[in-house]
Amino acid sequence: MAPAVPAWRIRDGELDLPLVMGIVNVTPDSFSDGGLWDGDAAVRHGLELIEAGADIVDVGGESTRPGARPVDEKSELERVLGVVEGLASAGAVVSIDSMKPGVARAALDAGARIVNDVGGLALPEMRSVVAESGAGVVIMHMQGEPRTMQLDPSYDDVVADISEFLADRVASAIADGIDRSSIVLDPGIGFGKTLEHNLELIRRLPELVGLGLPLLVGASRKRFLGSLLGIEDPTRRDRATAILSALLFERGAGVVRVHDPAGSLEALTLVRAIVSVREGNQ
Repeated sequence: MAPAVPAWRIRDGELDLPLVMGIVNVTPDSFSDGGLWDGDAAVRHGLELIEAGADIVDVGGESTRPGARPVDEKSELERVLGVVEGLASAGAVVSIDSMKPGVARAALDAGARIVNDVGGLALPEMRSVVAESGAGVVIMHMQGEPRTMQLDPSYDDVVADISEFLADRVASAIADGIDRSSIVLDPGIGFGKTLEHNLELIRRLPELVGLGLPLLVGASRKRFLGSLLGIEDPTRRDRATAILSALLFERGAGVVRVHDPAGSLEALTLVRAIVSVREGNQ
C-alpha cells in the first residue's frame, strides 16, 4: 500500500500521503450532484467534507461527465472563485479542477494550492501557471474530450498506453519548470474508457505506481460501478466507492477523489491497520 513517495509538495507546503480528496462540484450538470451546490452552500459543503475526513477539497465549475459541453472561462470563474476564496480563507487545502490556465491562475490567486487538470497538462500556458505558482498538480489521462470520449474508446494495451502518455506529460512538465515532487498522476477512470478498461486499470494499478509518482484515482459514484451493481442512482454508489477505495489504497493509490470522504477514510484506516500488521511481521 505504500505510496511511491511519502509526501506531495503543494503551494506553500506539503501533504503526507495517502490522502482523501473531497469533491465540490459548482456546476448545474455534473452527473451525480449537479445544481446542488453554489456560492455559500458550496463553501458549507466543502467544510462538511473536511469535517467528514477530506484532506483536500477539489472545486470544479465545468462538468466533465460524458457528453458534457464546454463552459466559457467567464462562467467558470463566476462559479468557482468565491467558493475557492471562502474555503481557503477557512483554512481548507483547496484544489481547482479546471482545464483552463486563466481559471487555474485566478483560483491560485484566490487561495487554491493545487491544480487538478483533467486535460493532462497539455497546454504550455497551464504548465507555466503551475511552475510559476509552485502549486501541486494532478495530471490526468483522458482519451478525447468530454463530449466524445465515450463514443468508441480503444487501446492496444490500456495500462501500457496510459503509462506512456503520463510519462510523456511528466517529462514535459519537468522540462517547463514544474518540480517532480509536485506531480500526482491520475489514470482517468471513466474518461475515454470502457467498463473493461476501467477494471483493467484497477487490477493493474501497481504497474502505474511503477512510474514513481503518487497516483490519484477518481472512481466515486461512476457509471461503471452502477453497471456492475445494477445501481442506477449515482448517489447510492457511495458504499461501492468506499469498498473500491480500500482496494485502491491497498494497490498503491496515494489519493482517492470521492463524494463521501467518511466512507473512504474508514477504508483507508482499515487498510493502514492491516498493512502495518503485515509489515510488522516481516
